[in-house]
Amino acid sequence: MREEEMEKLRGVVRDCVSKHLYSSAIFFADKVAAFTADPADIYMQAQALFLGRHYRRAFHLLNASKIVLTDLRFRYLAAKCLEELKEWDQCLSMLGEAKVDDDGNVYDMKDSNVMYLDKDCEDREINISSAICFLRGKAYEALENRAQARMWYKAAIKADPLCYEALECLIENHMLTCEEEANLISSLQFGSEDGWLSSFYSCLIKKYDKENIVVAKFRDLENESCKSDQSDSSFLRTLKSNTDLLACKAEYYHQCGEYQKCFELTNDLLEKDLFHLKTTLVHLAAAVELGHSNELYLMSCNLVKDYPQMALSWFAVGCYYYCIKKYDQSRRYFSKATSLDGTFPPAWIGYGNAYAAQEEGDQAMSAYRTAARLFPGCHLATLYIGMECMRTHSYKLAEQFFTQAKSICPSDPLVYNELGVVAYHMEEYKKAVWWFEKTLALVPTTLSEIWESTVVNLAHAYRKLKMYREAISYYEKALALSTRSVSTYAGLAYTYHLQDDFTTAIAYYHKVSNCACIHDNEPMMHSIQLLRPMNIVQEALWLKPDDQFCTEMLSWALIDESRRGVDPSLEFR
Repeated sequence: MREEEMEKLRGVVRDCVSKHLYSSAIFFADKVAAFTADPADIYMQAQALFLGRHYRRAFHLLNASKIVLTDLRFRYLAAKCLEELKEWDQCLSMLGEAKVDDDGNVYDMKDSNVMYLDKDCEDREINISSAICFLRGKAYEALENRAQARMWYKAAIKADPLCYEALECLIENHMLTCEEEANLISSLQFGSEDGWLSSFYSCLIKKYDKENIVVAKFRDLENESCKSDQSDSSFLRTLKSNTDLLACKAEYYHQCGEYQKCFELTNDLLEKDLFHLKTTLVHLAAAVELGHSNELYLMSCNLVKDYPQMALSWFAVGCYYYCIKKYDQSRRYFSKATSLDGTFPPAWIGYGNAYAAQEEGDQAMSAYRTAARLFPGCHLATLYIGMECMRTHSYKLAEQFFTQAKSICPSDPLVYNELGVVAYHMEEYKKAVWWFEKTLALVPTTLSEIWESTVVNLAHAYRKLKMYREAISYYEKALALSTRSVSTYAGLAYTYHLQDDFTTAIAYYHKVSNCACIHDNEPMMHSIQLLRPMNIVQEALWLKPDDQFCTEMLSWALIDESRRGVDPSLEFR
């Protein structure tokens, strides 16, 4: 058969692959390889077999060829076959021996003479070394050697910044701390035309910078443009409406506690792209925070119908039951999500939170410890362990876990709030004031209602230090954020009472009674969230509003006010 006819047959194979007619592709590729015995045609046949899910046959074909020892194409595809067969040790053996350091630098490669014989210079492509490093990372992660997996993922993204999957694994599986993520992005060698990609990557990592910095990053990306028609400026395209970018922005809103804004944005995004899974996850988290149980029900039904084997679907069901306070059912579905995908962080956090909601501390701690082990870059699990310790009054131990969480994510203000809570409980009020002020200084946006409890905490600490003027100032700031807080009115009343300003104290004690009647006594303990690295307890440091304290103090204030101005010599005649 002539070479022209062979080339036509190769074209048929490529066309069959593009049309997903894999059996046809396998049939014709086999004939081309039989006619020519050319390594490129053997590789094309193996590719067709791989795409047709004949992994064992494809591996046998590649392994039978001696070229597998000298051509990285053959070796990489053979390793991919072993990946699909879940034969991880053999997969690593096929990829060859190499070592990597903590920074992702590869050294001591045993097969440095192996060549990549089919590099296409016309199109830009991912470096084959990067793909091999990524596959090594996946193999080590499957073997539960997450330390090695993390190093090989870092090596993959360093070898080629276009290897997005490696960065995705590092971020989604929380393998790096906030500082390590930032350092990794800054160390990548982007091409001159990839400035937009560097900015995009910086938006994907944990976002705890001040609002103006994060907004500037998003603005720069939104203004990134490309002309689809050089002759007409009206064909200018930008990333402003890109779903991935807007999903990052929604995640930032959630981290800032702007749940309504987050929910509205994700709702709009899901109308455009119903199956964008990152948006779906953020949407579920915002719906839980806002108590939108109907939305959660509809979302979970659709996800279970469309993706029954995906952890996210059953996580959504767990979120629904968690939202309606049926914690036994929510635990069951969070557990199912973890069994489908043991590396899905929200499911582990939700599983622990469902136990914590019923004060089943041992089971909650077990779930949090598992999450802390699996996701060393996620400070939430460590933080929740500290909260469980604080619930059992183990304040010193809680402080250690909060400090560890701070080392993982030093820019999350809610970590500092918990450190302030512990210091307050240990009667270290000056230290508590410092932590609470640090919390408010790190808030990325202007203060909103979500930060009201931290402001109240700071006021309580000042009151304990008998710095009443400062305490009153912060109580009033808290009232500006939320006028529904019984704790704030009670704190103000007691502070004025301590200053012997009985008239003002009585007025605020009455407001406490009114608030308690109008607003069903607000719980001041765990406001648990299920998704972001902001999921944290915000705890107010006041007594429950249904406690007898305020009633008794009101009585004493009335007595003290009635005695004011009475001659002491006549008081008991």
